[in-house]
Amino acid sequence: MTVFKPFRAYRPVTDKAKEVAALPYDVMNEKEARAMVRNLPDSFLRIDRAEVNLPEGTDPHADAVYETARELLEQKIQEGVYVQEAAPVYYIYRLVWKGRAQTGIVGLLSVEDYENDVIKKHEFTRAEKEKDRIRHVDTTSAHTGPIFITYRAQDAIRTITEQATQQPPEVDITFDDGVTHQIWPLQDEAAIRAIEDAFLSIPAVYIADGHHRAASAVRVGQHRRDANPGHTGREEYNYFLSVVFPDEDLLVLDYNRVVEDLNGLDENTFLEKIAERFTLTEREEPTDLHPDAPQQFVMVLDDKAYTLTPKAGSFDADDPVYSLDASILQENLLRPVLGIDDPRTNDRIDFVGGIRGQEGVTRRLKEDMRVGFLLYPTSIAQLMRIADAGEVMPPKSTWFEPKLRSGLFIHKF
Repeated sequence: MTVFKPFRAYRPVTDKAKEVAALPYDVMNEKEARAMVRNLPDSFLRIDRAEVNLPEGTDPHADAVYETARELLEQKIQEGVYVQEAAPVYYIYRLVWKGRAQTGIVGLLSVEDYENDVIKKHEFTRAEKEKDRIRHVDTTSAHTGPIFITYRAQDAIRTITEQATQQPPEVDITFDDGVTHQIWPLQDEAAIRAIEDAFLSIPAVYIADGHHRAASAVRVGQHRRDANPGHTGREEYNYFLSVVFPDEDLLVLDYNRVVEDLNGLDENTFLEKIAERFTLTEREEPTDLHPDAPQQFVMVLDDKAYTLTPKAGSFDADDPVYSLDASILQENLLRPVLGIDDPRTNDRIDFVGGIRGQEGVTRRLKEDMRVGFLLYPTSIAQLMRIADAGEVMPPKSTWFEPKLRSGLFIHKF
């Protein structure tokens, strides 16, 4: 069963919501973040990346950065930029992009469920990346970036969200990226109980995006628990901010690869080595470079495009990890032919998210890369299968779009 609780969020007042809401802290560098907040004194990015308030060259992990984040959050609450809900509620949160919508519910998931693998993961986390968010969460005593969660769709939950969204949303804002964010506070007590009860019947939920934020929130909860001799399990630090979406609503885009050289091979030898494990077919009209089906790849090399189809026996179709497109490409081409043993650390490879389209790959090939590979998107069913098996996905396997905004909901503890 999954514990999913309503809560008293701090939220920006409606007329400040658009100025406050910010992209996730880790999708831009410091220079970009400073530019983003230049004319936005209430942007949540000033709290999420508090070094932007300090002189350039400030160590982003200095004590002063986290203390500035704490002070600024408290200041914005005192100024009335953020107000707290009068009673615990859920929030229906809808994102609309390019004519399609995904509708989730904002609430709190349980640290204990994370520990017991009711909340399932599919990625490794890195300690150095966790450390920053642990300090940010611990210093501010707040969860500020929601964890992106999915679950197998339930009719009972869908009915409640559909009924709630018949009314005009309290927040309805569209950003420059074309994504509309709509929010409905769900204050009906019967509906709140129905959602809570419905999740108690769901055996597991899945982190779609935000593994480091989730791990950091859990670590802080564990530290607070261990330091509290009067711990009861009901304290707010036992729960963390999440948005749960039904699997049928989510859009996963491709996550493509570009490599800067051919590992010392000439073009003919490179193609011959690929042909040992793939059938190569040159595409006559290389205008649409997207693969037509799973377990098929499009390679772009010297203004030519090839369809690559793995040969029988080149991968284990029954293995949830090694049958993934990203794994097939890695184990049959990137590693043995191009010498990319670890794509996490090898600086000859880079990744291009599907939001940038095939143009993102072709642009990199013109600028600084030699060969590109376009993949078919990973499915939510594959993600769940891997998480259920207790396995992890290869790096850069999923690109979810649209992205959640930070600052629209804050959980203080």
